[in-house]
Amino acid sequence: MTRDTARDQRQGGRATRRSVLGAAVLGAGAAGLGAAAPAAYADGRRGNGDDLPVPTVIAHRGASGYRPEHTLGSYQLALDMGAHVVEQDLVPTKDGHLVCRHENDITGTTDVAAHPEFAGRRTTKTVDGVSYTGWFTEDFTLAELKTLRATERIPGTRQENTLYDGRWTIPTFEEVLRWAETEGRRRGRRVWLHVETKHPTYFRKLGLGLEEPLARLLKKYGRHRASSPNFLQSFEPGSIQRLARLVDAPLVVLLSGAATRPWDFAEAGDPRTVADLITPRGLQWIAGFAQGIGPTLDLVIPKDATGKLLAPTTLVRDAHRERLVLHPYTLRNENSFLPLDFRKGTDPNAYGDVFGAYAAYLATGIDGIFTDQPDTGLLAAADFRSAGRRVNG
Repeated sequence: MTRDTARDQRQGGRATRRSVLGAAVLGAGAAGLGAAAPAAYADGRRGNGDDLPVPTVIAHRGASGYRPEHTLGSYQLALDMGAHVVEQDLVPTKDGHLVCRHENDITGTTDVAAHPEFAGRRTTKTVDGVSYTGWFTEDFTLAELKTLRATERIPGTRQENTLYDGRWTIPTFEEVLRWAETEGRRRGRRVWLHVETKHPTYFRKLGLGLEEPLARLLKKYGRHRASSPNFLQSFEPGSIQRLARLVDAPLVVLLSGAATRPWDFAEAGDPRTVADLITPRGLQWIAGFAQGIGPTLDLVIPKDATGKLLAPTTLVRDAHRERLVLHPYTLRNENSFLPLDFRKGTDPNAYGDVFGAYAAYLATGIDGIFTDQPDTGLLAAADFRSAGRRVNG
């Protein structure tokens, strides 16, 4: 195979993946997107009937506003509520299994501190330049992790969730894939997943690369194709580039604060920051290997020094010009997580005017949104689509 032939095949694969994502995956319900949406989203095509509506409601770590995050209980409730997509974050065990935790530090999300047999595993590590003291998945075999029980990560904010402390174990990603298969058969439709590789450079240095075992599992369950019902995401573009060589599934580059630098860039001496990646040139570069971006909501609508929303940026328009899907994160119901404009009362844990916040963010033309409370997000998305149909006659 010549170099030009290989390049053309890679480009063809990316084009096919983006076409499937735009026309078949996100073609439904695009009337509410307005002029900012790319043509593939606005033409009304529904594909094979399993399409995701726009805006897409993504259950952040499951229904984490109501159950301890990244448990089968949280995933099940999200699906039962009607979430369009359910998110998993992946970290490895010592023996190479992929498990669902937001971080490899499991101090605050399990009862590990109550297990005297693991007291000696408590240690201090530097992960992506930040020091943590606690217990870490890479120091446990899967069998050892399965002796632990999941707990609520922010009990001070979500005291009700502590009712479920100890009810579920840490799920493996393969258990989630089997769960999705079972639920898909039961419901007669595909169960969509949004899967993140966590700290991939850090783990690769430990000999625990994430992308290869993830690709093997996706192929085992037939979820490696361009039309597969999952998105693969990472804050490290290099991880997404590696996945692009392994599978054809839709890929999403996550983007944090504008001044931050992806950790793989920092390790490689690449000076670019997120601010560089959200320029038209940076988005064009991302579009060369990914089909979407997952920016923090502040990159869509920034806040002033008091926490009030300012005018939207041009990110949605610029990304859509590159035919990139936008799935920003994360909208939550509690005052402490909302822009100042939408807080109600003085209790940081009370619910604010989250529907007003949804209306502001969805009006920018984003294609979906991560939320801890998918039931709220579904109502807001339905309101938005309904209003869009009325406006567009």
